[in-house]
Amino acid sequence: MADAHAERVKGIFSQIARKYDVFNALSSFGIYRSWLRRVAQAAACTGDDRVLDVAGGTGDVAFALCDACPPASIELTDFTPEMLDVAGERIASGAGRGVACALNVVDAHQLPYADGSFTVVTCAYGLRNFSQRRRAMAEAARVLAPGGRYVVLEFGTPPNALWRALYRFYLAHMIPFVGGLVTGDRSGFEYLRDSIQAFPPQEVVAGELREAGFSQVAYENLTGGIVAVYTAVR
Repeated sequence: MADAHAERVKGIFSQIARKYDVFNALSSFGIYRSWLRRVAQAAACTGDDRVLDVAGGTGDVAFALCDACPPASIELTDFTPEMLDVAGERIASGAGRGVACALNVVDAHQLPYADGSFTVVTCAYGLRNFSQRRRAMAEAARVLAPGGRYVVLEFGTPPNALWRALYRFYLAHMIPFVGGLVTGDRSGFEYLRDSIQAFPPQEVVAGELREAGFSQVAYENLTGGIVAVYTAVR
């Protein structure tokens, strides 16, 4: 589904793909690694699981699963080929730990998979970049087998007012600065900042997941609500 928003996002991530992992490490002071471990714990994969990683980028979530709870296979997808190029290089270097990892350029709004194809779907930092996130949620539900798990990592709204104010200050001033320093593309990180600020609070997202057909929807705030891990069952 090509639209102006999608093409803008694709253009930004194609430009920053090679430096994206460095940016994540610096901008989060390394804390993002603990967020990935929590995603893996929530996914709780076994050797029988077939995983679809939507908006998988350079493979952080997929490889966290390979480390912590290796599934039978992972379909690692993203809308930006350049991000998957980096993921492919990481697989070649052994990041997949022997798990069968396929790479595919995929639009999250229109997944090219049959109903019930997967037992686990993951999505990190993707929902806020989708032009129609409810449609993307519904597509995730469609390709999940009954009882399958949807695990989402996304930026959130800290419930504590002081922490929220400090976080918003950091977003406003430091994200574009660090991104520009690392990649030379400050404008792309101004978009990332704006997308985080515009994303709805956790309870709203949880409600949208229920409307998309999921049950047992829950979320856990991490780092004071800077991010949240959502879990839902098909």
